[in-house]
Amino acid sequence: MGTELVKQTTELSSYISKILRENFGKGPETVHVSLGKTFIVFYIRNFLSPTEKVLMNQKQDESVQQTRDLVIQILIPEIKAYTKIVTGMEIREFYYDWGLHNKSAMFTGICTDSTCIDYPIKEDFTGKAELINELINLSSESEKKPDEIYACQLNHRSILVIRNGILVRIEKQLIRQGMQEQLKLAKRTLEKGLLHNNNHFEGILNTKVIDIFVDWDFDLDKSVIVLVTNPTK
Repeated sequence: MGTELVKQTTELSSYISKILRENFGKGPETVHVSLGKTFIVFYIRNFLSPTEKVLMNQKQDESVQQTRDLVIQILIPEIKAYTKIVTGMEIREFYYDWGLHNKSAMFTGICTDSTCIDYPIKEDFTGKAELINELINLSSESEKKPDEIYACQLNHRSILVIRNGILVRIEKQLIRQGMQEQLKLAKRTLEKGLLHNNNHFEGILNTKVIDIFVDWDFDLDKSVIVLVTNPTK
């Protein structure tokens, strides 16, 4: 099982590096792949093209995000298809986020139950209850308390949190009016600000948090948060 897991993660890592290099002109330094049950998380490091660097130096972060959003929407079907070839996992939900300040990125797939794989995850980990409570409080500040919240540890460096039922009525109306991209950009700014400025996560988890990502599926009224911790601790 261990050998098969290494083979799959290596293939997927190489593939993601390749398509990012082909579509952005520069590939990432590393792609870490985490697999377990119905989840797959790609953690991408040192990923910023020369053009994007120029735009960011001119405070055009939003332009970089919008361009990346357009490109990744084209790549998602290809990523889903390749993941199924390598692992047998059929991705039904796909989430992504850009950590431009860290030159990092996250892609997360949630797969159908019938194609889940038997690689272990930890549904009980240090600080889980406190982490959930902290995220409920943050959700209440930026939108509303989630109807449901689930958290697991995929490996020693990746914690995945899923929130269901978080959109307020005004957000649902904006979605109905076709303003998904504007809403996503606004929510990224607001909610990521709250997440990154939170000074409780490291004490709760008893380790350094080096990246936090968040994305939403507005149709499902659902959100995924990924916390990446220091792998040396």
